[in-house]
Amino acid sequence: MNLKEIINNDLKEAMRAKDKIRLSTVRSIRALILEYEKSGKNKELSEDEEIKILTSAAKKRKESIEQYEKAGRADLLAQEKAELEIIKSYLPEQLSDAEIKNEVAKIAKKIGAASKSDFPKLMPLAIKALKGKADGKQIRESVEEILSQF
Repeated sequence: MNLKEIINNDLKEAMRAKDKIRLSTVRSIRALILEYEKSGKNKELSEDEEIKILTSAAKKRKESIEQYEKAGRADLLAQEKAELEIIKSYLPEQLSDAEIKNEVAKIAKKIGAASKSDFPKLMPLAIKALKGKADGKQIRESVEEILSQF
């Protein structure tokens, strides 16, 4: 079952359960999927594109959470956190910091990265390998940490 089918089923379940936060979150994801399909690309939503859409939605929620924390808006903060958790449920399981560092270290060893000047070589490979499994910010931090050891 692809993401679109899962979202449509979850939308119906959220309506039946009268779960307002889940309903609005699932509707927003569904809108992103429909927007992609109507963008004129005339192709099915691939798994990579599904992850890209969900990651983008999660990133927006994380940014909103940061802003609401700074502004002291506990009411909106709770809603954004709930929406983020719902979106995360559709994403592949995220790796821990230790797992990310381990993967980055393997890639660095494989390409022979030996200094900070190898960042432009290592970063794209790390992002490609960990796409959907880790946040870009976490990947960047791990790459910088691995390269600073040399």
